[in-house]
Amino acid sequence: MALMEFFGSMFISLGPAIALFALSIANNPVKIILFAAAMFFWLVSLLISSCLWRAVVPLQQVLAFSVPFAVILQEMFRFLYCLLLKKASVGFEKVVSPDKDDTLKVLTRNPHTMGYIAGLGFGVGSGLYSISNILSSISGPGTVGIEDDSPNRSSKFILESSFMSLCFILLHICWGMLFHAAAAIYNKPYNIILILYVIFSHMLVSLLSLIYTLLPALITAYAVLCVSFIIAFYVAGGSLHNIKHLIKRTSGNWEPPKD
Repeated sequence: MALMEFFGSMFISLGPAIALFALSIANNPVKIILFAAAMFFWLVSLLISSCLWRAVVPLQQVLAFSVPFAVILQEMFRFLYCLLLKKASVGFEKVVSPDKDDTLKVLTRNPHTMGYIAGLGFGVGSGLYSISNILSSISGPGTVGIEDDSPNRSSKFILESSFMSLCFILLHICWGMLFHAAAAIYNKPYNIILILYVIFSHMLVSLLSLIYTLLPALITAYAVLCVSFIIAFYVAGGSLHNIKHLIKRTSGNWEPPKD
């Protein structure tokens, strides 16, 4: 039973991220490097957050005070990673020949793809960190459960934690796309609004994860995920017209436009 619970929780929380990595990143070495670099930046922000938590004694007592510092540091390192990619893109464009449409050329001219890769890297780092202790505890040979709580509540806590980790991974993808799009396009008036939305929604969902009864927090977090996905979809150039064309193509009623 413990082994089944372990694999079930692991695939709920990390399964979609593994699928996204295998389908969209694993086949390209440049994307793998950018993905690993994003994970490294998230880990550095976690390291600094841990040092701050260790140094400031009041932060060790109340998690609600330490979470905002961790969120701010993560967004600062997301911004630093975005700046690094912008600096690197200048060198990429000098290296890539103009007559070849290879990966570097596509990435440097598409901030949404950069943001997707960075967001997935941040999300996988966050998901691994948040679910690793739970997976270690339930790996067997038996699951102790939560102290002073019923076994039914313990199993629900594990399931809810898995879905919360999944939510954070998908949210980081949306946040990465929004943040990189806002940072790459300076002449848009809503860039500051997008960056503030990323910071405040990240803060909100992180504070909600501290609630002991995770079900209300899960509902709110997935509502934020739906809103973030819609915004990221439109910022990346999506529209209802594109969705209608996709439905027509999948249903077999689509005809290519005539010249």
